[in-house]
Amino acid sequence: MSINKEELFNKCLDTVNEKIDQYNEKLNTLTGQNEQHKFHPDFDEYGNKGEMLTEYEKNIVYLDRVRNMKETLANLDRDHRSEVVRPGSVVETKNGYYFVSVPLGEIEMESGSKVYAISSDAPIYKEMEGKKEGDSFSFREGEVEIVKIL
Repeated sequence: MSINKEELFNKCLDTVNEKIDQYNEKLNTLTGQNEQHKFHPDFDEYGNKGEMLTEYEKNIVYLDRVRNMKETLANLDRDHRSEVVRPGSVVETKNGYYFVSVPLGEIEMESGSKVYAISSDAPIYKEMEGKKEGDSFSFREGEVEIVKIL
């Protein structure tokens, strides 16, 4: 079974956009709570950094990460064709499919196939990087064979 790379890219982009919307919503909620309770943006009424700010800061970091993911996706060559595994590759192994892009985990395709969206920082990518169709690599105490690279 072959993977539709355009569909895969769009599903990844949709997932990232949903995450951006979720974090923006959360930030808007937290900002509203700060205004409603008249929290100072840096300190609570006792002069301590407040719990709300910590939650706000965490969500700012998460939002920044998913915005970087969106930028990474935008910079991928969707028409990428390569004989070796590199960012932008869809790698078919006997164990499953991997899309070297951003770390989103399992993406379910319309065909029912599952593809794991991984980043170039993922341990499995480090093992498959630069490999060709028919090559094998070791991962988690097993041997993985690359069947096809899209």
